[in-house]
Amino acid sequence: MKSDIHPEYNKIKAVCACGNEVELGTVMSEMKVEICSACHPFFTGKQKLVDTAGRIEKFKKKYAHLNKK
Repeated sequence: MKSDIHPEYNKIKAVCACGNEVELGTVMSEMKVEICSACHPFFTGKQKLVDTAGRIEKFKKKYAHLNKK
């Protein structure tokens, strides 16, 4: 293996937008992520629905006739 061609391997803390920190080994000097396992809905079981411009109500109104039986 050639010497002096490989990047330096660092131990860093990846910081999530929620404030959670995870220690990693990488060639990067720092890492910031938007979502992690501590705040992701799949792992937490809490789903966050963001309704922009009433899309959910619009969908329910459009397909309400299919649910009536």
